[in-house]
Amino acid sequence: MKNNEVRELTDEELDAKVAELVRKRYDLKCMFRSGELQNTADFRRLRRDIARLKTELNARRTKAAVS
Repeated sequence: MKNNEVRELTDEELDAKVAELVRKRYDLKCMFRSGELQNTADFRRLRRDIARLKTELNARRTKAAVS
């Protein structure tokens, strides 16, 4: 997910997307432990996407608190 895509989402959509990605990360972890996961780079991609979304949410909330 690119930064410009993240900026277009509403706060509610960002919260929902974070929850979805956290669930996906958990599923990947379970697949990895059971030996079903082939592409371990997905962990890194999901971790970075979650961080990108949370950073945008935090920036919006900080901006709203200051304003």
